[in-house]
Amino acid sequence: MRRFLDSLLGRSRPEPPKSERIFAMATAHVTMQTSFGLEPDRTAAITFRPVSSGYFEQAADELNQLLELSTGHTGSSYRTTTDNYGFDWIILDDSDFEDMVATIHVVSSTLMEHQFGDRILAALFRFRDRDDRAVYWFYNFRRGMFYPFIPTGKQERDSAEEMRLANLLDGELPVDKDLERWYPMWEIPF
Repeated sequence: MRRFLDSLLGRSRPEPPKSERIFAMATAHVTMQTSFGLEPDRTAAITFRPVSSGYFEQAADELNQLLELSTGHTGSSYRTTTDNYGFDWIILDDSDFEDMVATIHVVSSTLMEHQFGDRILAALFRFRDRDDRAVYWFYNFRRGMFYPFIPTGKQERDSAEEMRLANLLDGELPVDKDLERWYPMWEIPF
């Protein structure tokens, strides 16, 4: 009701940018490692759908320049690829997990500044569990929420373990409560 009245009267309540919530991962990874045996991998990524336009190409050039600067200072590396669905991926490799989180934030902020924020699909952070199984944490930029994804085979996932991890990390990360929005990604290129 309050939001309705605020919008009716022309008042707005500033909400923290959803892209800023990604920084919760910078501290949550420590809890994942020490309390739950999830080892952070050296790899993370951000994926988005490109647009055929000169303005997008200009934004992509700026991203490449920023990535060259960023990786030059941190000692990390990156590569880009396009998947079978037409999404571009920027895949980071860095031994410093917090640097990866910050670099993904820089990439997303740059896309948003150029009005391409709606083209961002997700950021992904890869961990390994005690059985050396890949455990991904997705960050949905539109919702400003995280959710786990544990692929176990072709088009199969460990939903029970995903829900357990989400419950354990609910205080550490803004975890999406809507399980219908926990979309799988079957052909992750890293």
